[in-house]
Amino acid sequence: MKKVLSIVAIAALTAGFVACGPSKEEIEKREKEKADSIAAVEKTKQDSIAAVEAEAAKAAEMSAASEKMKADSTRMADSIAHATKGGKKH
Repeated sequence: MKKVLSIVAIAALTAGFVACGPSKEEIEKREKEKADSIAAVEKTKQDSIAAVEAEAAKAAEMSAASEKMKADSTRMADSIAHATKGGKKH
């Protein structure tokens, strides 16, 4: 009698656990939501990397322009200094 009662109790608990679990549709929905979330994070990450690379390229371009302006300024100053040294004396 105890064995039969134990088997019936185990069968009832097993059926209860199986019946209370998520359905196939719920599992698929959760997996899809997880995949969508991962895709959104990956897209955000790629967008962030692209923005940083664009900012770095812009900074490099500005640095190159700054160096060119500095070189032009130095060349102009040297030109003016050279012109005033060899100028007419009064």
